[in-house]
Amino acid sequence: PGNEPVARVGGRDVSASEIRAFLAAVGPEQRAALARDPALLNQTLRAMFARQLVLKEATDKKWQDQPAVVAQLTKLREEAIFETYLQSASVPPENYPDEAEIQKTYDANKGALIMPRRFHLAQIYVALAEGADAAAEEKAKAKVADIQAKLKQPKADFAQIAKDTSDQRELADKGGDLGWLPEPQLVPEIKSRVMGMAVNSVSEPIKLADGYHIVKLIETKPSETMALADVRDTLVQRLRAQRAELNRRAYLARALEQNPPAINEIALSRIAGELTQSAGAAR
Repeated sequence: PGNEPVARVGGRDVSASEIRAFLAAVGPEQRAALARDPALLNQTLRAMFARQLVLKEATDKKWQDQPAVVAQLTKLREEAIFETYLQSASVPPENYPDEAEIQKTYDANKGALIMPRRFHLAQIYVALAEGADAAAEEKAKAKVADIQAKLKQPKADFAQIAKDTSDQRELADKGGDLGWLPEPQLVPEIKSRVMGMAVNSVSEPIKLADGYHIVKLIETKPSETMALADVRDTLVQRLRAQRAELNRRAYLARALEQNPPAINEIALSRIAGELTQSAGAAR
């Protein structure tokens, strides 16, 4: 049920739907971290509950009527009205950009639209925490040696050995398949190995801070210019954002042209002098 109580805070039930709404507002990386760590989720929700309690206490005391709070809320309200109105006035037409503009932008930026060399890799991972004791290190080395022996057997099946032995269980179920990785994403130690490997060959164990990695190069693709179809959506978003910024500036300039401000330069110079004095005092 979407509204079943999850907690009771300050005499009020907090429903599951309220918790879901709170979690939906956090970033995807934080949501993933909360999903992996129940203790972190509990801690985060407690912080939310504490915030609600303090907010209730403040509103019960009419804190929102404090002059400083009223001024800050007024400023935030005005800023929200200004920004949302200006954004709505700056939105480019729905049919912008047209295909000719997209093609022109693609042609002008081909040199930057390069897909780096890609590697289709699989790995067998043996965990060894940084700073592990001698016993843990010997155990990891023994496991690596056993895996190497299996890989050297005739008709050795890398994927099956990965399923049976890899400590990275979520990938082990896929035969250790890492998918396609662009060259810049490879850590230097692995990159230096795979750059010289033949397709379907397997590396010697590569020691990194988190343990040992035995890598298989399944396939590779050379660096190439990305096709227009692959970058079209990105180009459209970029062009629309650029046009919206131009529209925004033009709208502000037009507002000043239609209603030119009459500035008292003498009074303004006094204010500038006050700013200079306060800046000097701050130093």
